[in-house]
Amino acid sequence: MSARVRFILAVIVLFLLMTGPFLLTALIIWVETTEEGRAQLIEVISPYLTLGTMLTALGFAAGVGVVRALFRQYVQGLLRMSEHLRLMLGANRGFRVQLDGPPEVQALAKATNELACQRDALLGDVEAQIARAKESVELEKNRLATLMSELTQSVVVCNLDGRILLYNQRARMQFRALSDAPAVAGGGELIGLGRSIYGVFERNQIAHALDTVQQRLRRGVAQPQANFVTTTRAGQLLRVQMAPVLSVLGAARQEPAVTNGEGGSHAGEVHEGAAHEGPAEAAAAGGAQSVPPQSERTLTGFILMLDNITRNFENESRRDQMLHGLTEGNRASLANVRAAAEMLDYADLPEEMRVRFRSVIRDEVQAMSRRLDQTANEFADSLKARWPLEEMLGADLIAAVQRRIESRIGLPTKLEEVDESLWVKVDSFSLMQAITYLASRLSDEFEVREVRFRLTAAGRLLHLDLIWSGQAMSTETVMSWELEPMQIDGESSPLTVRDVIDRHDGEMWLEREKVRHRAFFRILLPAATPQEQVESETYLRGESRPEYYDFDLFAWSEKSHGLEDRLLSELTYTVFDTETTGLNPSQGDEIIQIGATRILNGKLLRSESFEQLVDPRRPLAAESAKIHGITADMLRGQPTIDKVLPAFHAFAADTVLIAHNAAFDMRFLQLKEPQTGLRFDQPVIDTLLLSAVIQPNQESHRLEAIAERLGLTIVGRHTALGDAIVTAEVFLKLVPLLAEKGIRTLREAREAAEKSYYARIKY
Repeated sequence: MSARVRFILAVIVLFLLMTGPFLLTALIIWVETTEEGRAQLIEVISPYLTLGTMLTALGFAAGVGVVRALFRQYVQGLLRMSEHLRLMLGANRGFRVQLDGPPEVQALAKATNELACQRDALLGDVEAQIARAKESVELEKNRLATLMSELTQSVVVCNLDGRILLYNQRARMQFRALSDAPAVAGGGELIGLGRSIYGVFERNQIAHALDTVQQRLRRGVAQPQANFVTTTRAGQLLRVQMAPVLSVLGAARQEPAVTNGEGGSHAGEVHEGAAHEGPAEAAAAGGAQSVPPQSERTLTGFILMLDNITRNFENESRRDQMLHGLTEGNRASLANVRAAAEMLDYADLPEEMRVRFRSVIRDEVQAMSRRLDQTANEFADSLKARWPLEEMLGADLIAAVQRRIESRIGLPTKLEEVDESLWVKVDSFSLMQAITYLASRLSDEFEVREVRFRLTAAGRLLHLDLIWSGQAMSTETVMSWELEPMQIDGESSPLTVRDVIDRHDGEMWLEREKVRHRAFFRILLPAATPQEQVESETYLRGESRPEYYDFDLFAWSEKSHGLEDRLLSELTYTVFDTETTGLNPSQGDEIIQIGATRILNGKLLRSESFEQLVDPRRPLAAESAKIHGITADMLRGQPTIDKVLPAFHAFAADTVLIAHNAAFDMRFLQLKEPQTGLRFDQPVIDTLLLSAVIQPNQESHRLEAIAERLGLTIVGRHTALGDAIVTAEVFLKLVPLLAEKGIRTLREAREAAEKSYYARIKY
């Protein structure tokens, strides 16, 4: 029975208690008297009847007021206290009951707060012990994550359902580069924990490779791996190597293991002592563990190691074509030369024929020479694109060049001005070759006895200067040095200095300092931008290292039971929010920003997010711009909703949607269904409705009020991604509170939310 019903019953009882005795007495007197007596009685009491009725009404009203005040102070006050107690017990341990209401309720609240303080102290001790016990496990997980982030190869680990449970940053960047979709929200819809690998690879390819691995496992092959090459939607070629993730059977605990290069395996748990040992000792401890035979292990997942071989394939094809053209073309020329040479051996050969055969030999040799030159040039062109540019500290590059010049040609070097904070993007080997070659020519032809180096910034570029003192040099000499193949101390290269400069999209020229009687080669090189440096550092810092792994997914299967009957703690969610031009979607207001994040296995994955501004192609309302801070200039040039919504649809695929006041956001999405041909038909959960289910006696269910009650800190409010993250944190706090009310599955949560008053609001 609800508190409102109990209050109504209390008023009815009060009314009966106040009026019942008078009505009953009047009824008895009326029945026991005669008609004449009744007339006399009416005549006597009629002057007092109105006054009595008014006094009775006033007394009843006063009684109702007293009952209502007592009800609000005691009944509703205790109900609010019970909701606060649930917050202290679950979602917000730091929350305390406010000391308001009558003295008795305040005394109860004070005693409750004291018990909560004692409980928190005990729980703090328990959590400290648990934290110490988990420290070694977390250390090993962080080691693995750090190693994964440092790998130069793309690695993705999946369970048997094809759900991604681990990947590294290299894989994320490669998947983004392989997509043929427009660049929206950083390509976050392509890869993520819990996402299906079949969004990238064909299911049949993975199934075939898995079958090959399982057959090799049954045969006891030391390295049960499978390899295949596939084409992505963007036309890129990928070489994929699949290795199994195995689990030990019959042990006290199943430990996932992966096969290594020598046919052994590494258990998913590292030796206990490894947490306190160095890397070498930890590796030795892990290698010393006994490994059960292949027949005692079962397949629990698979690892995919990816290499983009598109450029290698194209270069190999070009080289094959060059070699084929060289051999086939020269085979015919050699045959003609050999035949002509044999004819010249005849002593009685007429002079006219002898001249003709010599001409044949000369022409064929010249043709062979042209083919060789053409092949050499094409081969040099293929070398230009063979190595990618890598980031390097500029001071380190110059130090390496100094060592090479001094060791190879014995020319002294000095530093004149080097900014040690500058980073450069270079192919370090070819660039050092080119600078050493220039220093060698200076030493040999102009008798230069010392060179100096200078490195300075020039906007997004760098100036690398090779300086010397000596006689003047002509522009023709510089051009000849640039275009000749480099040769240094008997070592030759098919590349020229110009090839190396072009590889860096740079320039090189000669400048003179007439006052100081010096000259220098200035080489223009690309700088590593600060954004790129910050991004790489961000992924390596311990505090902000993104979570790209979740080993709990080894035991997770989407086929275990139906979605509606799944526990809320087991589902995968996309928590999203929108910013709009106004509050009336049916009257033409548009989305200007979509932000979303993911929840998997009860954890918020901040690193897997979706955030994109949208050009609404209509003016912004001044009042809405004051709220979200998005201006028309920020939206100019951004993609339109027909480009953004497919990317967000892919990001949210196979998940349950969560939003605060979801009816508002979903209305905007539904109105775009005819335009985009997309339907967001997955289940939707509204944290506004769930809050009303858990705390029906609270006055406000705004996102800020709920977050404050749950002890959450709001950052980035009224940005789409900021609101999505706060909503996700609120939902994770609400799940245990829902469980206390017996609401554990998706079906139960949706049915309870639909009964809330707020569920009637339409947009």
